[in-house]
Amino acid sequence: MAGEASAEAARKSTQEVLEREPEFPVPGDERAAAFFDLDNTVMQGAALFHFGRGLYKRKFFDTRELARFAWQQTWFRLAGVEDPEHMQEARDSALSIVQGHRVSELQSIGEEIYDEYMAERIWPGTRALAQAHLDAGQRVWLVTAAPVEIATVIARRLGLTGALGTVAESVDGVYTGKLVGEPLHGPAKAEAVRALALAEGLDLTRCAAYSDSHNDIPMLSLVGHPYAINPDSKLRKHARQMDWRLRDYRTGRKAAKVGIPAAAGVGAVAGGTAAAIALHRKRR
Repeated sequence: MAGEASAEAARKSTQEVLEREPEFPVPGDERAAAFFDLDNTVMQGAALFHFGRGLYKRKFFDTRELARFAWQQTWFRLAGVEDPEHMQEARDSALSIVQGHRVSELQSIGEEIYDEYMAERIWPGTRALAQAHLDAGQRVWLVTAAPVEIATVIARRLGLTGALGTVAESVDGVYTGKLVGEPLHGPAKAEAVRALALAEGLDLTRCAAYSDSHNDIPMLSLVGHPYAINPDSKLRKHARQMDWRLRDYRTGRKAAKVGIPAAAGVGAVAGGTAAAIALHRKRR
């Protein structure tokens, strides 16, 4: 009897905690939105590397360059972190490959590559989180260092509001092999999100952000609801210290016994801001 009474008391206590926890995301809150990193957060691996595979299939470059892309992707998946040197090398390779090609051509090819290499690599758990925000009537953006053309395709296929990404320069619709500003990475993401929030009339304290990388701590720290998704070791440690929510979809079990919505104990700036404002204006 004592055991039954103890179990019943524990059940009531848990229920009271759940009832006290506010509903999230909040339905109908038009000043709230969600911002999702892409690589290893929404999708397994790096979008840029998958894009490279698709371009190789279409003979944009040779076998030696494919081997470099394959090595970078393998390293990225095993390490699970965004190493600046590896990411810079990948961006330089991609820029040299697309130089001289038309923007419209790459956009069309991007649709095909999504179906071939990316669709099956979307994390169902993260996709469900994004859908929860959409179902609540909130806007959802991808915010990524990947090329904005790739990010836009993925966002559209997932039914998201839009995407902020690294912008490659084009003149008369042809890629020049240069960037507009700097890659949307690290602190630049935070500035891009801040600029977008200002343009859209969002209250960042009511917004959510999701990422796997400690490089995105500046973006995660901006919002009232930060989430560490498939976190690297540095982000996991920081999230626990800050009492941020964690989700890990890389194994069949919940990492650190976390689940929705319980907590688990838990130049670049200018380029990023310019990209955010330019995309906002284009969408308008």
